[in-house]
Amino acid sequence: MRSIDPKNIDKNVFSAIGDQWMLITAGTAEQCNTMTASWGGLGVIWGAPAATCYIRPQRYTKEFVDREEYFTLAFFGEESRKALQLCGSKSGRDIDKVKECGFTVRTAECGAPYFEEAELVLVCRKRFAQPMDPDNMPQEIKTKWYPQEDYHTLYIGEIVEVLVKD
Repeated sequence: MRSIDPKNIDKNVFSAIGDQWMLITAGTAEQCNTMTASWGGLGVIWGAPAATCYIRPQRYTKEFVDREEYFTLAFFGEESRKALQLCGSKSGRDIDKVKECGFTVRTAECGAPYFEEAELVLVCRKRFAQPMDPDNMPQEIKTKWYPQEDYHTLYIGEIVEVLVKD
């Protein structure tokens, strides 16, 4: 994979995140966990390119993102759809998702894990994390998305490296 400037990302982020999904990964090359996500965004905050992602409290990956300084967001081609479905429906507490999916773990310059099979990887330095406050949400959002009251934590990561498949 080669590094590019974040301004040269040529994906439609609405489609890439909402339709094609992404993997949120954190940990080390030796022990990492990943999960599929379809909520997130890209933009600029505090003078730097940034990504947002959202993780529910019961997700195993949350422990890794909370513990580490860096996490990655990886985007794949349609050929990886089954692997992303598995990563979104099974817990890393119960199975080795990386092995099950046949992914090859690589590390960014900062040591954050990502998968060689990805088409695009955003390496993010965690800059902010905060649980979503239900008191600041409309009731219809709480009713539709949070019947179990398992409100996401919002993460903002400064994009420190962008890797693309050659």
